Amino acid sequence: MDLTAYERRLSRPTRIKLPEFQRNGRLKHVIFADQFDRPMLENLDTLSNMVRELARDRETQLFLRDLLPHKRAMLYFTQASTRTFLSFTAACQLLGMPIAEIRDPSVSSEYKGESPFDSMRMFSSYFDLVVMRTAAAGFAEACAYLMNDLDEFNERHVPVVNGGSGADEHPTQALLDIHTIQRCFEFASERDSSKRTRFDDYRKTYPDLTRGLDSKVYGFCGDIGRGRTVHSLATLLALYSDVQMHFVSPPDDRMRLPGPMRESLSAKGVKVFEHDSLADIVENVDLLYMTRIQWEHDKDNSGRSGPAAVDPNFVLTPELADRMKSYAPILHPFPRNAEIPFEVDHNSRAMYFREARNGMWVRAALLAHLFDVDGLIVSHHREVFSHYHDYNTGSK
Repeated sequence: MDLTAYERRLSRPTRIKLPEFQRNGRLKHVIFADQFDRPMLENLDTLSNMVRELARDRETQLFLRDLLPHKRAMLYFTQASTRTFLSFTAACQLLGMPIAEIRDPSVSSEYKGESPFDSMRMFSSYFDLVVMRTAAAGFAEACAYLMNDLDEFNERHVPVVNGGSGADEHPTQALLDIHTIQRCFEFASERDSSKRTRFDDYRKTYPDLTRGLDSKVYGFCGDIGRGRTVHSLATLLALYSDVQMHFVSPPDDRMRLPGPMRESLSAKGVKVFEHDSLADIVENVDLLYMTRIQWEHDKDNSGRSGPAAVDPNFVLTPELADRMKSYAPILHPFPRNAEIPFEVDHNSRAMYFREARNGMWVRAALLAHLFDVDGLIVSHHREVFSHYHDYNTGSK
């Protein structure tokens, strides 16, 4: 893909780019994980929980659906996707947004030679939001610049949301990962009481355990070099203090932790370690993020049409999972191959299906922020859930 027209803007330091993706203190486009700070992550976490609770019954579902029925979304997914596409679809439906989709460029005018940038400009004529997933690194960012240029000339422009770009970024996956981790590290249970909590039980075995994402050891295993979900999540976790990150990957330079990423994390105060076997870290991590080997990047060289056998050093066997700390969640962005056997699904630490479901709530919260209806959600949630039963009423 020819990004020549945007190459100077694409090559700038991230810090210089960020103001161009904001407006009046709010996100204008969602392109990088670096756009999010801790207060914004906390706000999105709270908003996601509110959306989840409001979606539980018909009356409050109707409130959510009345928020954005006047907005239309284009899901422009030219790279294969299941969970990201479906969770964005569900998020739009939760907020009442009609959607259209392009998932196969061969049925669009791009097959006839139309520039993808012309396609984007056409989308901006018909829709109010473009969520895109592409194999071309930098394309989502370039499209955001295109929309900004149209804005500058008082022409119609729309927000661009990066649903996965090349091998570099997947910011909305990182948001749902962070939300999942935040919920896990609350250590809360409906069975908690003033006399006993789940957190108290864990502290009996792990006296140094704290709530929240600070002071944690995070493990990543798999294709670190080409795993854009790892890159985006590690960027967000680096916002927290006293953090260690352990990266386990095959001895292949393409799959190892990239040097620039290591330097960036270290500069933010993260203690970074690399390993050759999952067994080296499994007992020490507070969270394990498993990923698959991205074999599709090797098809041209190997001729392989499917996943190769996974080295046992990078497989989370049921035995290894049982050696983990009892509270340590296991996450996976999916799709998985053989790096997590199905037997692990029944382990209480396995949180990856909950993680996938969280994508619907988090992406709905993000869309509400982009269209400035998050305040309406907060106000309605407070109104609906302001009543509590007083068990002392009538007591003497």
